[in-house]
This record gives sequence, C-alpha cells and structure tokens, in this order.
Amino acid sequence: MEKSCTLLVHFDKGTPALANEIKEALEGNDVEAKIEAMKKAIMILLNGDTIPQLFITIIRYVLPSEDHTVQKLLLLYLEIIDKTDSRGKVLPEMILICQNLRNNLQSPNEYIRGVTLRFLCRLNEAEIVEPLIPSILANLEHRHPFVRRNAVSAVMSVYRLPQGEQLLVDAPEIIDRFLASEQDPSSKRNAFLMLFNCAQDRAVSYLFTHVDRIIDWAEQLQMVVLELIRKVCRVNKGEKGKYIKVIISLLNAQSSAVVYECANTLVSLSSAPTAIRAAANTYCQLLLSQSDNNVKLIVLDRINELKASHREILVELVMDVLRAVSSPNLDIRRKTLDIVLDLITPGNIDEVVMMLKKEVVKTQGAELEKNGEYRQMLVQAIYSCAVKFPAVASTVVHPLMDFLGDTNLASAMDVAIFVREIIETNPKLRVSIITRLLDTFYQIRTSRVCTYALWIIGEYCLSLSEVESGIATIKQCLGELPFYTASEESEAQDVSKNSQVVNSSTVSSRRPVVLADGTYATQSAALETAMSAPVLVQGSLASVGNLRSLILSGDFFLESVVACTLTKLVLRLDEVQPSKVEVNKATTQALLIMVSMLQLGQSSVLPHPIDNDSQDRIVLCIRTLCNKDEEVKKIWLKSCRESFVKMLEDKKLREIEESRAMAQISNAQPDDLIDFYHLKSRKGMSQLELEDEVQDDLKRATGEFVKDGDDANKLNRILQLTGFSDPVYAEAYVTVNHYDIVLDVTVINRTKGTLQNLCLELATMGDLKLVERPQNYTLAPESTKQIKANIKVSSTETGVIFGNIVYETSNVLERTVIVLNDIHIDIMDYISPSSCADVLFRTMWAEFEWENKVAISTVIKDEKDFLNHIVKATNMKCLTPPSALEGECGVLAANLYAKSVFGEDALVNVSVEKQADGKLSGYIRIRSKTQGIALSLGDKITLKQKGGP
Repeated sequence: MEKSCTLLVHFDKGTPALANEIKEALEGNDVEAKIEAMKKAIMILLNGDTIPQLFITIIRYVLPSEDHTVQKLLLLYLEIIDKTDSRGKVLPEMILICQNLRNNLQSPNEYIRGVTLRFLCRLNEAEIVEPLIPSILANLEHRHPFVRRNAVSAVMSVYRLPQGEQLLVDAPEIIDRFLASEQDPSSKRNAFLMLFNCAQDRAVSYLFTHVDRIIDWAEQLQMVVLELIRKVCRVNKGEKGKYIKVIISLLNAQSSAVVYECANTLVSLSSAPTAIRAAANTYCQLLLSQSDNNVKLIVLDRINELKASHREILVELVMDVLRAVSSPNLDIRRKTLDIVLDLITPGNIDEVVMMLKKEVVKTQGAELEKNGEYRQMLVQAIYSCAVKFPAVASTVVHPLMDFLGDTNLASAMDVAIFVREIIETNPKLRVSIITRLLDTFYQIRTSRVCTYALWIIGEYCLSLSEVESGIATIKQCLGELPFYTASEESEAQDVSKNSQVVNSSTVSSRRPVVLADGTYATQSAALETAMSAPVLVQGSLASVGNLRSLILSGDFFLESVVACTLTKLVLRLDEVQPSKVEVNKATTQALLIMVSMLQLGQSSVLPHPIDNDSQDRIVLCIRTLCNKDEEVKKIWLKSCRESFVKMLEDKKLREIEESRAMAQISNAQPDDLIDFYHLKSRKGMSQLELEDEVQDDLKRATGEFVKDGDDANKLNRILQLTGFSDPVYAEAYVTVNHYDIVLDVTVINRTKGTLQNLCLELATMGDLKLVERPQNYTLAPESTKQIKANIKVSSTETGVIFGNIVYETSNVLERTVIVLNDIHIDIMDYISPSSCADVLFRTMWAEFEWENKVAISTVIKDEKDFLNHIVKATNMKCLTPPSALEGECGVLAANLYAKSVFGEDALVNVSVEKQADGKLSGYIRIRSKTQGIALSLGDKITLKQKGGP
C-alpha cells in the first residue's frame, strides 16, 4: 500500500544500491561514505522497499555520529520507516531512538535541536513522544528563535495527537504565556496558529487584547489572524461586525498578500456598502501596483465576481479598473475591457469613451507586435458603448473612420460594421458620415471593407450632391476604362499557353472552404490564391485607385458589389436630378463600367474567368438600368434598407432577451423568516455593523443567500460501484469541480466477519490523475466507512475511473478482490455555452487542426427540433440567429460554440437536410485545438442524437 509522504527528495535514476553495500559503508568510519549510504537507504525506502536489516546497523553506527548532515539524514530515515507493526503497536526497537532524540533536544547546537523538533512534528506515536515532552517544553525558552519556532510546532503536533490532551494538559496556557513574551515573528505566528487550532478562545482573546497593534505585526501572523476571523465568523455570524473592523484596519498593511486576503475576507463576510467599497478600492490599488501579470489576472477575476452582486459600487471605480489597459498583456486588456463594458452608465460613459479613444490613438503611434489585435478590441469596445448610448456615437464615429484603411483586416471590418449600424440608428450623423466616408474611401485597401463601404454609399447617399459625389468617387477609384488593352490580352494569352501544362494541376485542384454560415463549398485552388491577397496586376493605370487594383487581382465579388452600388446611385439620381440629360449620362457611364468588368472577367488577362454568380448579378444590374421599372426601383431603394433595419431589430431583441435571462434572481419562499430593520436594537452597534445587518436582511428577503443544492440533484450524482450481492457494497458521490474531482465513496461491510486491510484501489484513464491513494481500513461486521479520493483534471475530455476493493478476512490468508463499476467523467461538466463573433469563429475553424465528423442518424423528423436537441445535449450556444433559421426549406445549417474551464474552444457545425422520405441526413462537424474535445464531443453527440428531443 502506498502511504502519504512528508518529504520530497531529488532522485537521479540509475543502478539501485544493494543493501550489503550500504551496510558496509555505514559500518565504516568515513563520514562522506556514511552520508552517501544514508541517502541511498532513504531512496530505497521512498521507492517502497523496507530493508529491515539496516535498522540495527544504523542504530549502532549512525546514531552516535556527531556530524550534522548525518544526523539530519538519520531523522529523515526515521521519518520514513514503519514504526508500528500490523496491529498498530509501536515496535520495541523504536525505544532505542528515544534516548538519542532526548540528547538531540538537549544538544548545545541549535540546528540539531531545531531539526529534531521538526522531526517530532511528523511523529504520530504517543509512546515515542511521551518521554520527550519535558525536553520539548524546555526548548520553548531557548535563546535561538529557530529552536523556539520549532518547539511551538512540536507542542501543537503533540497536543493534536489522539491522546495529546492528556500528555500536555496545560499546553494552551503555556503557549499563551509564550506568545505574550515572544518577539520573533515566526515563533509568534506558530504560537498563534497553535492557539487558533487548539484553543480558539485564547486566540480571539489575544487578538482583541492587542488589536491596536495588529497593523505592526509580521505578515505571516496577520495571515493567520485573517484565517481565524474567517473560521470564527462562519460559526458565529452574529459577531462578525467587530471582526470586520479588524479586517478594514489590516487593509493598510504593508504586505500585498495580506491586503489581498483582507479584501477577499471582507467580500465573503459582509455585504455592507462600506466594506464592499473598501474591498473594491483595494483590488483596484493592487491592479495598478502589481507588476506580475498573473496577479493582475487573479485580481481581475475577483473584480468580475464582485461585479455580479455589487455592480453599483464598482460603477464608481470604473476608471480605476480601466487603467489596467496600460499593461501590454492582451489577456489583461481583454478581461479589463469586458468588465468595464458591463459597468458603463450615463454618468461615466463620456470618461470611458475618452479613455478608449486615447488608447486607440496610442496604437497608431507605437508599432508593437499585438497593436492590430488590441486596436480591434478597442474598436469593439467603443462600438458597444455607442450601441448602448447613442449620444456618444457622434464623438467616436469620425475618429474611428480613419481606421477603415487599417492594414489589420479584422480591426478595419469592425469599424465598417460599426459605421454601418451607427448611420442607421443615428440619422443626424448620416450627412457627416457619408461626407467623411467619401473623402477617405480611397484609403481602403482590403476587399471585405470595400464591400461594406460601398453598401453604405449605395444606401445612404440621398441628396443630389451626395449621389453625384458617390458616383464620382467610385469612378475615380476604378480609374480609366478599359481595364486592359488588346496588346496586354495577347501577351497574357501567350503566357497562358506556355504555362498551361504547369498550371493545369493547380487550376483543377479543388478543396472545401467554409462559407459564412459554416457550411462547406468547393472552389479551385487558383481562385483561392487569387482572392487571398490584393496583388496588383499590370495594366492601364493599375496603380491608380484601390478598387481598380483589387478588381485586377481577380476579385469578382467586389465587381458585383460595385455594380449594385452604381445601380442604386443611378436609380436614386433619377429621383433627385431634374435634368434627364445628366441622369442618362450617369446611366451610360455606369453601364460602361459594368460592361468593362464583364469583359475583364471573360478575358485572358486574369488567370481565371469570372464566376457565374458575379456575372449574373452584374447582368441583372445592366438590365435594371436599361429598364427602370417602378416596382424594381422600389426593391432596390427600399427593400434592402428595410431588411437591414429588421436585422438590427432582431439583434437588439436577442440582446434584451439575454440580459433579461441573466438578470433573473431567485425569490424567497413564502414561509421564510424576515427581520425588520426598523425594529432592530441599535445599542452598541457601529455604522458598519448596522449596514451589515441591513444588507443581510435584504439578502434574506430577496433570496440571495446561497442554499444547499437540491437533494434530487445530489441523488443523481450517486453511482453504484458494486452489486447488492457482493460481500462489500460501495457507492460513490461524485463532485466535479473545475480542476479536480472528489469521490466520496461509502463502503458497507455486509458480512458477519471483520474485514482487515480493506483498501480502495483506483486507476484512471485519460487526463485524470489520482492525487493521493486512500489508506487501509479495518471494517467491523455490518459497519460503514466513508473514503474520500481526490482526482486532478488537466484537460477537457471524457475520462474513466476504474478500480477494485481489496480486503483480507481473519480466517482466510488470501486477499479478496471486488471489481468496481467504471465511473465515466462527462465532458459536459467542463464546457459551458459561450459566444464569439462570426469572423472569429471562421478564423478558429480554419486554424484548428482536429476535426471529428459525425453522420446524422436520428428518429427526429424536424430539422429545428434536431438542432435544439443537439444544443441541449452538448451544452453549447447556437451562434446562428433565429431569424436565419426561420422558414421551411428542408435544409438547415448552424454554428454552435462553447468554452471549457481550461480556456479551450469547441466549435460545432450542424448541416441537416430533410430527405424525400422525411428522415434527416447530413453531418455534424466538431473542431478544436486539442484532440480530446473533438473526440469526446463526437462520442457525446453520437450517443445522444439517436433519441428524441
């Protein structure tokens, strides 16, 4: 059986030493050889061998040695060896070491005394310790603090033995007197800890006797004081008012660790606004004063927890929290912005936005590695502020529009999306935004951002001057027509003939790509390469105008967007321009541009021809301008905007529903007791104590006091490990925490005989690790034993715990083994629904290398019911908006997303199609960065999808 070990020793694996070699070295006079031999003996013991033949040799030849290193190794050896027999009785030979220990406790060398006292803290055998008690107490008055410190620890360990109170009856009184006169900080800490564990009333009395000087105590003693306060207040909540005053006084301590623990203790004990405000201020000070990024992240987590229950207090400190963005670490910046965005109010929005604008400007100046990503985060934060408080949109939209030409595509796209929404929700800003957009349009260098900007120009250029400026800007960015000359086409044809054989495999190779809804499509590798970057193609004035360079790189989708934008502008010009000559002139120019783009797509100048979709859209635009029907004009100029407005309304409605769902709080039961504040006695209560009482009453009234989980849920977590007919019945209650699993195993002896050396042997599969093996027990007939086992979890994947119960009976020498049922740890305990932007989802989908593809096989007939069933079974969030899933077309595609407690992302795409016979078919694809999530989620979906919803 493996037992717990109280020491760690570095061990270089090599050839194990033989017992005879160690014995010879120990019997010699060479001190260095003895030291090496003792080290080897300790290593052998730590590896599980007992080597009993060495004990007498060590007693004879090592015990008398005066070398300090040998004596220290001797104590380590004595710490490891078994000191009792199988019945729990102390071995007779152990009496031989008592005299040596007494001599060590009276040694003139303080180091020998100290390490011996420390060794006595590890002893659990009262028979060995009892003769040494006078020597232990005598060391409390030793001149050296190292000895006194360990003497106090030894007194505490002796007093906590099963018979300790009889061995040291007056130990608390002795330590109380020692504490009153002691000056060494470590010794005082150990003494106070002894009183805290063994005589709590004396510790409390000492605390309040010296409460005025508590700020001057050493850091380690202050930490024990906080631990005492937490323990006392959990038992006696009525007295926490006076302890809270002690904690608030400790907030001025020099140690950051003490200050942090004070803040945590305040939050856990009190809901009084004064106490919470003090804790929040402390967190903010730590956030700015600490340089360690890990500390900052931990403090931000505490602030985030505080925000859930005391948002109104943190609102006052929002600017202090926001200063944490000065850290160069992106995780700290992201977490800070997430917290701040939840604390925005009409009173602080202006300050917050001003700070964010300053940070955006800073990202322009310094060329740091992560500036683009940080700028994107800031843009998203400003966008959220403007959506919540439209009044600030006018102050931020124009500075942000400078970043439409940003080289960071994600940041530029966020700005474009922001501008598109603001121009619709803030009609007063329409004219200034359009003017600014037309002035800066030529700076945009990426195709995706150009499409957003062109859509805005086509929809929101309403007046005559704006429409004319829009048409002129597009013409200027396209450059002179045609896009290529006849000589260039003939040169391109010659080049294509020469390279046709070389490129044939590239053009024909096809691979799947991910569309916006997460489904797959197929395109040629040549097309993908051409659309991946805006490479300039040599042609007439190819270097003039951003639209021209992008179109000449083979971006045909952009061509179709240009055509649609020109069509809208010309149709609107027809309404606002009284002169038909000007309208016809603009129409002719637009038609010329569209025809030129079609010719370019069908020519050999570009490496591949125009795709059918883009060609059809451009042809549709040409037909619309040639035949300006009123109904068609209404569709182009009004229906598109109406669809966009409906999309914004749906988005806002979803956000409101989510916020309402998060704001739901539990109500108190009708028969719960409520104390009325005005009927309370106020005698002898400070303002802080009064506030704390009031807040407790309010919590009780509104049902915020956390209650124990429902008994039915507890019963669901009990797993039967053995059968009812087995001689030993066992069942486990499984508690899954974030990073560990606790098994509380109940073992019942169902026989009439005593079971000896009963041991629960566990093993794990997957990324699970048993922290400590349970010890052996003796079970009386029909008795019960609770055995706890801790298992560490290191990643998100389904794990299995399996094992046996092994025991011996008094009549049979053989060991009996009962095999236990396997315990499967569900991945659902580690992942929670989360949300992310569509662009981020597609980026991660492209980057993640592990994919698990599950074929749909279910009895469910409706595709939406199937999607809801999968969402519920996988504990994920559907990112596809409900409006996109409306209608009955027999086909459904949706993206699901979840995040694990370890920060891992889980991406799922559901693609379903209803067959002619009414059955559903398709695939569910899971992608993740690690193999564990992909496989475990796939197994979960395969298991759950077959049943009904």
